[in-house]
Amino acid sequence: MRIISLGRALAVVALGIFLDTGCVAAPPSGIAGQGDTTVTQSGAVASVSLQPASANLLIGQTVQLIAVLKDTAGRVLTGRTVTWSSGNQLIATVTAAGIVRALAAGSVTISATSQGTSGGATLTISAPASQASDPELPRVTIDTRYTAPTGRTLNVAAGGSVQAAIDSAKGCDVIMLQAGATFTGPITLRNKSGTCWITIRSSAPDASLPAEGMRMTPSYAGVLPKIVSANSGPALQTEPGAHHYRIIGVELGVSSSVTLNYGIVTLGDGSSAQNSLSQVPNNLILDRVYVHGHSTLNVSRCVALNSAMSAVIDSYLSECHAQGFDSQAICGWNGPGPFRIANNYLQGAGEIVMFGGADPAIQNLHPADIELTRNHVTRPPSWKGVWEVKNLLELKHAQRVLVEGNVFENHWADAQDGFAFVFWSVDQGGTAPWSETRDITFRYNIVRNAGGGMNLAARSQSSTAVAASHMKISDNVFDNINVGVFTGHGRLFQLLNELDNIDIEHNTTFTSGSAALFLGALPQVTNFAYRNNLTNHGQYGVFGSNVGEGTPALTTYMAPGYVFLGNVIIGVPSGVSYPSGNFFPAAVANVGLTDYAGGNYHLLNTSLYAKKGTDGRDPGADIDAVTLATQGVVIP
Repeated sequence: MRIISLGRALAVVALGIFLDTGCVAAPPSGIAGQGDTTVTQSGAVASVSLQPASANLLIGQTVQLIAVLKDTAGRVLTGRTVTWSSGNQLIATVTAAGIVRALAAGSVTISATSQGTSGGATLTISAPASQASDPELPRVTIDTRYTAPTGRTLNVAAGGSVQAAIDSAKGCDVIMLQAGATFTGPITLRNKSGTCWITIRSSAPDASLPAEGMRMTPSYAGVLPKIVSANSGPALQTEPGAHHYRIIGVELGVSSSVTLNYGIVTLGDGSSAQNSLSQVPNNLILDRVYVHGHSTLNVSRCVALNSAMSAVIDSYLSECHAQGFDSQAICGWNGPGPFRIANNYLQGAGEIVMFGGADPAIQNLHPADIELTRNHVTRPPSWKGVWEVKNLLELKHAQRVLVEGNVFENHWADAQDGFAFVFWSVDQGGTAPWSETRDITFRYNIVRNAGGGMNLAARSQSSTAVAASHMKISDNVFDNINVGVFTGHGRLFQLLNELDNIDIEHNTTFTSGSAALFLGALPQVTNFAYRNNLTNHGQYGVFGSNVGEGTPALTTYMAPGYVFLGNVIIGVPSGVSYPSGNFFPAAVANVGLTDYAGGNYHLLNTSLYAKKGTDGRDPGADIDAVTLATQGVVIP
């Protein structure tokens, strides 16, 4: 760092960037340069120049500009009123004391005017290297379009052997299970030669089933063949290396006399028996299936995805619950993916969807390229106090995950403290130190009726793992948080430890709980951006453990270069310090929402904050885009 003289003023320069020096009084207008004569007189202002006349800044940084006023003789004048203005307030703002804050990339002229005479400084603003970058999206998207079989049709009537039909089937065959008949599992999908799909389906005509792309519901149960587990084992399982099976219009469950089951459908093996990629089943599609437990069943999970190139689409998974241990509608940990989970009804207790939670037996395996799109993820409030509840979605070991267009609802504090989502890296059993959660995109979702929002942490402190990183949480609506039976602490976003590249932007969130953003547990989060969000303050707003609210919380727990801009935070108490470049209406009524009481969170065109995001958009979520992405996800 070096200090240079600007006449009698001092400016701190670090790496060529003029920085805000903190609580230093702004120098008066009319400061003389070296060799200038300073006078206080009644002469008119003939010229205004700014020091520095130009500067390069990074988003989030500030610079103190100094106005030098001179008369026609070139003498410096003091004691004059100076008015400051920005040529583009979306790029940079300027205070009455000449302190400029960079908001967005671009070029802007800052002007100072005195007695009708103006001068300007040109600032060039760019994104800092530390600004959060977008996570990588899934590299592979599974094509789940249906192709009609061209092989034989093998019919299995009531009382017949489904297993015998599978054992004799060849690629391109279709196995027709009698509609309404019940078959006892386990049924095993065999490892066959070739890459032509074997289809296992109901014998009911297509017109009696949901059309391709439409979701299965229990109302179709009468025309579905049923494969039922009579014990703690699966109804449907796979042989090592099994591949190219599509299951359509089949019900899979557990006998009503069974009270404990360890997985109804198991695609792949989560144990140490599956310890190489050559053993992993692949190219498996559950299409319009109905998988469920029953009201007295403790079941670990409805579907286990320890496979590759696997999809669960247009299906209905319910009564996936347990007390005393974790349960999921869908869980995977020992398969590489990709996975597609799309347009399903998913009902579970512990973690409704989870990846990780047990160590992969395959060295350096990462569950990856995961799509979770257009699902209704929920549980009934009547389960409160009956089944063990943890969260709606947990990622302990997952990479390149897209969570888009879902409706997540109905969650409360129970076996965990109420966060609907937990994303972190966990080496669950201490045998997979390569475990890492990264490249998570969470966008265009509705989250409602939950005790809290998101808990993002770098890693579990109990074992080694690679710190979680690269997450973007954008254009989501969080509503009815910590209200009624959906109790918790009400924190919307909690960040812990050395997370990296976390971008939280354009979310509309309302909470009756403690904080919009809660920070704690060092080391600092690096490459952090929180911008263009619309939220109420809650009890503490942006709060840092042991340091309080606002700017002190951010500077303690966020590494230098963090971005906190364009946010509308409703109801911040007076006297609390936040970074400039944000907006602080006193009450919801001052925001200009279309119909807050009715849940319509569009900003009116007349709102003071319309188009005031750093990108020229309205702060908060793109409500139209969220509505479009989630249209039809909840089926009455």
